[in-house]
Amino acid sequence: MKLVLWDIDHTLIATRGVGREIFGHCFEQVTGCPMREQAAVDGMTEPVIFRETAKLHGITSDRPMFEAFARLSAEQHQIRAEELRERGHALPGAAGSLDAVAGLGDVVQSVVSGNIAPVAQTKLAVFGLDTHLRFPLGGYGGDHDERPELVRLAMQRTRQALDIPLSADNVLLLGDTPADVAAGLARGVRVIAVATGSSTMTELRDAGAGQVLPDLTDPTVLLDWIAS
Repeated sequence: MKLVLWDIDHTLIATRGVGREIFGHCFEQVTGCPMREQAAVDGMTEPVIFRETAKLHGITSDRPMFEAFARLSAEQHQIRAEELRERGHALPGAAGSLDAVAGLGDVVQSVVSGNIAPVAQTKLAVFGLDTHLRFPLGGYGGDHDERPELVRLAMQRTRQALDIPLSADNVLLLGDTPADVAAGLARGVRVIAVATGSSTMTELRDAGAGQVLPDLTDPTVLLDWIAS
């Protein structure tokens, strides 16, 4: 059995500003302070983005504050799902790549994302990308601040749910940032990076990705890596 773990934002989808607007709304509702600026988001988990954004506004946050933010964020993504569908989009090749991997035998697909789990599911369902993904097996921002830990959790959950001795050699992570690459390498899994976010192919290679693709329009490399 092999496990393929997908990042979401800028790997499979783009929200085209809707995600930032929701973050800002929820931040103000929870902290009472309008969001003037947002902390760096690329490759970061939601708790870290919230905490660092709070710091930029002179606010010391805690876990209960983040959990209140997370609940509101999950609600707002559901409320604004139609707007997300209209303004955002699935990235080229995302649906085809998910379908192609699903066509292989003995492969399970899930998610490693800085998003909290309900938001991850909503985002992917909006664009019809949720069909082949086993969400309970994934690792999410609500689970831990650090991405390597999310990879570990996804592997652990897959082993337990499927009762299989899954090794790191049989895990493939796909993401669009050096942080995604570092998370995979920290857990000894193979990494394919796609330059569909703000990071260049050179930056992703320098980060240590085993393979770097310009996008997901040709799933051949992905399928070859899974088969190898």
